[in-house]
Amino acid sequence: MSEYFPTIGLEIHAELKTRTKMFCDTKNDPNETRPNVNICPICTAQPGTLPVINREAVKHVLKVGVACGSELADYSEFDRKNYFYPDIPKGYQISQYKYPLVSGGSLNEVALTRIHLEEDTASSQHFDDYSLVDFNRAGVPLMELVTEPVMHDAVTAGHFARELQLLLRYLGASEANMEKGQMRLEANVSVMKLGLNQSSGLVGRTPQGGVLGTKVEVKNINSFRALEKAIEYEIKRQSEELESGGVIVQETRGWDDVKNKTFSQRKKESSHDYRYFPEPDLPKLKLSEVEEFSVENLYKTLPELPSQKRERYQRDYGIKLEDIESYVTNLDLANFFESVAEILKDKDKVKLASNYITSDLVGHLVALPLSENEEYKLPSHEHFAKLIEMIARGDLSSRGGKDVLAIMHKEGGDPEVIAKDKGLIQKHDEGELTKIVDKVINENDKVWQDFKSGKEASLQFLIGQGMKLSKGSANPNLLKKILLDKLV
Repeated sequence: MSEYFPTIGLEIHAELKTRTKMFCDTKNDPNETRPNVNICPICTAQPGTLPVINREAVKHVLKVGVACGSELADYSEFDRKNYFYPDIPKGYQISQYKYPLVSGGSLNEVALTRIHLEEDTASSQHFDDYSLVDFNRAGVPLMELVTEPVMHDAVTAGHFARELQLLLRYLGASEANMEKGQMRLEANVSVMKLGLNQSSGLVGRTPQGGVLGTKVEVKNINSFRALEKAIEYEIKRQSEELESGGVIVQETRGWDDVKNKTFSQRKKESSHDYRYFPEPDLPKLKLSEVEEFSVENLYKTLPELPSQKRERYQRDYGIKLEDIESYVTNLDLANFFESVAEILKDKDKVKLASNYITSDLVGHLVALPLSENEEYKLPSHEHFAKLIEMIARGDLSSRGGKDVLAIMHKEGGDPEVIAKDKGLIQKHDEGELTKIVDKVINENDKVWQDFKSGKEASLQFLIGQGMKLSKGSANPNLLKKILLDKLV
């Protein structure tokens, strides 16, 4: 097969975290399970009602723009996007077309086209011979972010979407929970045969100077892994179609998570199909006249961003990159680690603490099933820091440290008290350990002779026997020293 060059852009919708909906005072509650509870005459499009812009939703979008280094609009307005579907009670959606709130910028080294604000639709449930519509979601503030078509593989697209979810959560703009539909992904995918030129009739150019292929939009993507699989499938499908002499049709396709393939839904609409025109019932926005919407004031409200946290952790703690990513994606774990690091201060001890947190402690957390409203139960950071100090001093072996941590996580308590109660404090008395070594040598004479003959692997066996005789309480480094001294 010839080589084909893929180009990918993303369109991502995220429901914003606000007290009320986008254009009315109805509660915005993504956890409401009863249908048609959070509704009012405005979000169900009763005649004679007028929308009012949600200030907090506008601020959320502008903060995302500032975090991405984007350009904030001075002038903006809302538009009517006209189309009929049962989940659009007005027969049109209030969105933004020509004047988005945010333009340009980048995230995770991916260039952004725009970020705009609109209202969400109602949600539908389809059965064999009928459908039901729940208007709780109708009118919820919805942010749409569009990237430039600058990605060329599924992994890069997946990394971008994950980073956006992190950013939204850090900013408090959205929970971006994929399972609840609070973040929805769409991928625009095209491929071009390397070496094509303008005579092909295709439009656009890649950075390498070739032309871009026909764009296909893939919807119904409900997870990051599904996004990557959908893009990989579509690249393969389009490449095979072109290789066989076929033509790619500009269309909207869905993703089937069971069959792991895309399927045709409808011909791709163009902007003129929606007959956009300015929303006459909402005022135009002159954002520069709102002091809290200035870049300077918005910047002051930003928390430490994921990229900044990564840089600080690497600079201040020097821990492993995979450990850093664990903390960046789990703020509770990050706060726990920083509290422990503040007590320990020593970089080597902090690194040791991080190893135990991201492997052993996380392992205990994952092993405990939690209900939806439960939170991870972390041990006291003071006790955890004390445990690390004991391991660093050699009072506890690595195995002993793991055993004490398991008890701390399950029952709580002071690690020193637990270690003494379980007989896990390592023995440092050289005289006592020499007696154990003598017994090991007497009971394993052949292994001892092998060691004396230069078989280094025998040393580990002898140390293991010493640990066994001491019930794990001997300091293995001291056992090793005594065994080596006996060679002289």
